[in-house]
Amino acid sequence: MAREQGQKMIAQNKKARHDYAIEDTFEAGLVLQGTEVKSLRQGRASLVDGFVDIDRDEAWLHGVHIPEYSQGTWTNHSARRKRKLLLHREEIDKIERKISEKGLTVVPLALYFKDGRAKVEIALARGKKSWDKRNAIAERTAKREVEVEVGRRMKGMRD
Repeated sequence: MAREQGQKMIAQNKKARHDYAIEDTFEAGLVLQGTEVKSLRQGRASLVDGFVDIDRDEAWLHGVHIPEYSQGTWTNHSARRKRKLLLHREEIDKIERKISEKGLTVVPLALYFKDGRAKVEIALARGKKSWDKRNAIAERTAKREVEVEVGRRMKGMRD
């Protein structure tokens, strides 16, 4: 059987990009059980409540919901169990140093298959205040309006 090539997106955490200011991102592998992989291949997962914790020099992913595999038997996995992340020692040390600073946390941004292997994109993030979120929305809206107007003028359309 031929190996998978490319990247297949499973789940994204769009709320994290809204609630946090992303400072740095990392790609990590996941230690999964067989039924978890089968459930992910069906495209079923939720990153909404997920976070990363460093415990005894190992990175763990908590709160990510991967539902039980529908054709699984007694070997099925627990939906919200903690899962070990596969990162290089330098990356774990860097993350641990950064989260010791006040206000930084590590959140999952995306879950995907890359060349047949499950990967998770995690980010060092700083929480946004409500006024930061409003400013971001206003900037995005203004940018979109400018792009629309430029597009109209390029096509020769007038008001």
